[in-house]
Amino acid sequence: MSGFVFSQKPVTIESGDGVTLTADDGTEYLDVGASYACTPAGHCHPDVVGAIREQASELLYVQGSYPVETRSTLRAQLAALAPGEIENVWLCNSGTEANEAALKFARSATDGTKIVAARGAFHGRTAGALSATWKPKYKAPYEPLLEDHVEFVPYGDEAALEAAVDDETAAVILEPIQGEGGVNPAPAGYLRAAREVTSETGSALIFDEIQTGLGRTGSFWACENDALVDAPVVPDVLTTAKGLASGLPLGATLCADWIAEGAASHGSTFSGNPLVAAAATATLDVIVDEDLAANAAAVGETLVDELETADLPIDGVRAAGLMVGLEVGRGANRVLRDLALEHEILALPAGRTVVRLLPPLTIDESHAHAVVDALEGTLEDPAES
Repeated sequence: MSGFVFSQKPVTIESGDGVTLTADDGTEYLDVGASYACTPAGHCHPDVVGAIREQASELLYVQGSYPVETRSTLRAQLAALAPGEIENVWLCNSGTEANEAALKFARSATDGTKIVAARGAFHGRTAGALSATWKPKYKAPYEPLLEDHVEFVPYGDEAALEAAVDDETAAVILEPIQGEGGVNPAPAGYLRAAREVTSETGSALIFDEIQTGLGRTGSFWACENDALVDAPVVPDVLTTAKGLASGLPLGATLCADWIAEGAASHGSTFSGNPLVAAAATATLDVIVDEDLAANAAAVGETLVDELETADLPIDGVRAAGLMVGLEVGRGANRVLRDLALEHEILALPAGRTVVRLLPPLTIDESHAHAVVDALEGTLEDPAES
């Protein structure tokens, strides 16, 4: 079944430590994909491993209606780290579930039925989140979904966004930087325009920060990143997942009071699982205490500078912090293969034309140099790229 769901890579991973993954044959790989940004603190950070072990010896699971200290601590932690005055936290199991909840909460808290999403967006694979996802290949096998209630607009086009949002709109859902869509940062002013038009119509503004959050772009949340906004833009709902528990299954939907107060009944059996919550609290502590957002900004700047000055046959670099996309042409998968097999570096695609770098936020400048050196070797023949 795994081969049906996931395309199998020709490398079997046995262990991980920091920025390194080790295969069963002993080969060590520099991981600059972090399994789609799921290990911001690096693989098997000792604080995270210790928290999991301690929690596992005390309580693995109890349903969400019973207060549990670990779960309560995580909710308080996320509320304290949330942008603006967002203080309500619903915990779930994945990014798509977090987005599904966000869309449901927005629909029940407003009188609207329409969802406005962006072309190129990726918000997940459940029916609601998939309906707000742009790429047809993800949706076609499962249609009809809920597209009658979703209007797609060009990403970054303020006028198109403003024209689409009306009194029937329950929510606008946007990634501050599109990840799966090719690492496309929001143009200057775009997130601010989204905030203004949704405030005018009483619609909810949802920021999907599942890939951009937790320090990845150089600030804790991308909606606070001064490279994207002139001042923090606070949404009504913010979703996060992926690296939240260092790769253990956890997502969260963070909501403003008016959304939380208007949301109808919702639930999830494993919401706030104590074991996963312990991993998340430790992960967040590491990100904050080690100031990994600052490291992402500094090393990301070094990496981008070197990529832009190297003699690489690429069509451009798009980046914020340690979320980096290289436009390499239609040969992205070949580049990824060669990076892995010839240079022991694991990266990611973003479609057929973009190589995506989402390394652990703990990488240093020596790792950035290694990536650029490997790309110089891999991309030396433009005719093959």
